[in-house]
Amino acid sequence: MNIVLLDPRQTESEVWSITSTRQLEHLRTHLNLQVGDRLKVGIREGQRYLTEVLAVDERLIQVKSIQAEPVPEKLPVTLIVAMPRPKVLRRLIMDSVTMGVEKIVLLHSYRVDKSYWQTPFLQQIDQYVTLGLEQAGDTIAPKIEIYKRFKPFVEDVLPKWISPEKLAYVAHPYADISMPYAITHACTLLIGPEGGFIPYEIDLLEKNGCQAVSLGNRILRTETAISYVLGRLFT
Repeated sequence: MNIVLLDPRQTESEVWSITSTRQLEHLRTHLNLQVGDRLKVGIREGQRYLTEVLAVDERLIQVKSIQAEPVPEKLPVTLIVAMPRPKVLRRLIMDSVTMGVEKIVLLHSYRVDKSYWQTPFLQQIDQYVTLGLEQAGDTIAPKIEIYKRFKPFVEDVLPKWISPEKLAYVAHPYADISMPYAITHACTLLIGPEGGFIPYEIDLLEKNGCQAVSLGNRILRTETAISYVLGRLFT
């Protein structure tokens, strides 16, 4: 945790109170905060501040804003990912938020097991977003959307997100063109399930404005591919 995120309702007065059990435990265990110490605090969907600790007890920590600080910029990318295994979903959301992805889309595809959509982890996404924001020192959550029908999404929704200023790349190990690197434009990035998109899906994506690109001849796990591609595109 590199910033403490507070609900805007917790910051309506001059003195702000940190009362979350999880946050208090982390601050006591790892920072051993004392009165007079400095602490970075962010308002969810708002500004970020350097604060001074005014009081510390078992139930709360009280702080007061000293100065505003800049919020990290987002990566100009819409990340579309075939719904991963439930245990991967948590890491995928946290890592994508930490890296600054602007928008995340979870999508069904042929090789996605339908049971994945029943996971209780889907109801916990906001918790993973919060953890990712706290890790990055960010306050602005990405937009998250879910589409459970592949073809209607690709034909009716995806083309509206693609333009000459915002290209779309679908990672495909058998593509002839290599994934670009160090780009300066916004983009839409599609990552398939383990095993990749099937040929029909790749063909449909290409017909609707996507460019299939290769990451090399190694087959990567979903979460590994995302970190690798984002690092390659936005170095």
